[in-house]
Amino acid sequence: MAGRQSPAKSVFITGAAAGIGRAAALRFAAQGWFVGLYDVNAAAVGALAAELGPDRALAGALDVSDAQAFAQAVSEFVGAAGRLDLLINNAGVLLTGDFESHGPERYQWLIDINTRGVVNGCLAASPHLKPGSRVINMCSASALYGTPAFAVYSASKFFVRGLTEALNIEWQRRGILVMDLMPLFVATPMVAGVSDKPKSIDRLGVRLSAEDVAATLYSAATRSAALCPVHWPVGLQTQAVALLQKLTPSRLYRWSQKLITGY
Repeated sequence: MAGRQSPAKSVFITGAAAGIGRAAALRFAAQGWFVGLYDVNAAAVGALAAELGPDRALAGALDVSDAQAFAQAVSEFVGAAGRLDLLINNAGVLLTGDFESHGPERYQWLIDINTRGVVNGCLAASPHLKPGSRVINMCSASALYGTPAFAVYSASKFFVRGLTEALNIEWQRRGILVMDLMPLFVATPMVAGVSDKPKSIDRLGVRLSAEDVAATLYSAATRSAALCPVHWPVGLQTQAVALLQKLTPSRLYRWSQKLITGY
């Protein structure tokens, strides 16, 4: 792999075994990108890499909460691809229910993946990013306003939002664009696997597919930098929620959150 010809562009994707990560991998590979497939589920990303072929993908096991492992994975990927044009920090986990329904160990698990994982990814990628490179962090509509039944998950996505906004400014001087995506509920194994389903999922519905999000990811990766917002609400429903949050007085928006979530 080290001697392979450098592709037109390359993308490193975390959480690539299923859902949004897998859909993004297929989308970018179809457009000629060399794709890095990384996930704790090594068998799944290995199978996807075999499906795409060695000239289009490289797979590896990765726990994003392990900074050293992340740095090594990115370095090995750049050695194979010859460059790093895009990092997609997609890996994430979800816990729902009343705040007290989970203990500190479970919340630490979520925080380590959803926040530390994004920090580790940005740090690991930074030495390899050149002018014109981009970083896209998977955020959430729950980062628009703290969301009942998703409290710690929502807080972790506020972290991602804040980091994205700061790095978007810091790394501008390096010619690197940092953005995030903010979808509402997406039809993925993560959402389908929720055992204590909050009322908001039923009331708002799951209207986005992983392919919808992958399409927005590709737009964020390829659109002219001058036309790229920092935050990308995915889908008309999410865009409407984002606009409502921006225009509605905080007390009224808080009331709408209570109405939607049943709290």
